[in-house]
Amino acid sequence: MNKDEQAREAAERVLQLEAELEAEGDARTGGDELAHSRAVLHQWVDSVVAVVASPGVGRVTLIHGDGSQTKIASPNLPFLLSRPARFADE
Repeated sequence: MNKDEQAREAAERVLQLEAELEAEGDARTGGDELAHSRAVLHQWVDSVVAVVASPGVGRVTLIHGDGSQTKIASPNLPFLLSRPARFADE
């Protein structure tokens, strides 16, 4: 199975879960629609002025230039954003 098929299957699982919750979703897994979504996401990320990574609770909080906050629950992202501990003075 290639990456495109894996992405489509993952998106389908999310859409099925949202349907069970009676919440409609929209999946974009390729082509111009995915390119548009990625461009919008890049602009949105560029609006971030501060990041709070909380690995212990699996959450990242993004603080945007307009003062709004976005919380992302993720088991991996907080660890990706955290710097290793340093014990020596620099």
